Amino acid sequence: MAMATNLFHRIPPLSHSFSFTTTTNPRCTSFHLKAASTVMEGSEIEEEKEGSSVRKKIFVAGATGSTGKRIVEQLLAKGFAVKAGVRDVDKAKSTFPGNNPHLQFVKADVTEGSTKLADAISDDSDAVICATGFRPSWDLLAPWKVDNYGTVNLVEACRKKNVNRFILVSSILVNGAAMGQLLNPAYIFLNVFGLTLVAKLQAEQYIRKSGIDYTIIRPGGLKNDPPMGNIVMEPEDTLYAGSISRDQVAEVAVEALLLPESSYKVVEIVARTEAPKRSFDELFGTIKQK
Repeated sequence: MAMATNLFHRIPPLSHSFSFTTTTNPRCTSFHLKAASTVMEGSEIEEEKEGSSVRKKIFVAGATGSTGKRIVEQLLAKGFAVKAGVRDVDKAKSTFPGNNPHLQFVKADVTEGSTKLADAISDDSDAVICATGFRPSWDLLAPWKVDNYGTVNLVEACRKKNVNRFILVSSILVNGAAMGQLLNPAYIFLNVFGLTLVAKLQAEQYIRKSGIDYTIIRPGGLKNDPPMGNIVMEPEDTLYAGSISRDQVAEVAVEALLLPESSYKVVEIVARTEAPKRSFDELFGTIKQK
């Protein structure tokens, strides 16, 4: 995704259209910490258990990636406990300096099937955030192994462990063909590497049919720079250009855990200097469920 940053930012406006409908999902009764009756005074994310505080634990797949690392850091800063799912535990420990007692590393490769992932998620994870992404290589099946089947494996692992909250970091333009963006340079470029966006879209569709309480976040071109501008959040299949800091993407992912307004929604995000600053309650609240 980093290679596509400038493409998202530079492409000229092309014609597009979209529509969405509002539905009410009766299953939306799950993991939202602000509304939990067990919340302790002075903390939104700690619950009382036998006289001691226990942090909600979030499993993060792709925890050492450029976006995943920021998600882990922001979760810890918000008072969550984190179980970092990584392929190389020793390497991961060197990525996060210090010895944070609330950060646990477990071996987890999304391409190795749902059973091993379920063991890694275990019975102590309250939610899963997927921030995985394939690394460009000569293996044209890599996007499907990671961004499609890998994500599906994570969803199935959640079902095995009865984890009913799933946050996915995806990408704008995944549904570019339906948006009339087949000739969009960014859509073409990102699909050169084994139809990456098509693979991501397939995974999204699986999540939406799984019955799990999901939030799918589609950021624009990812930037490693500090945030420039405020977050703009739009419904699915709306944005076809723009970029956003990975720090802001991580913030949206973490806030999605806290807000019931984020349930069963697909949101697209970029940052714009001219955009007004809005609360996350308002941002998520303006997006309707499909």
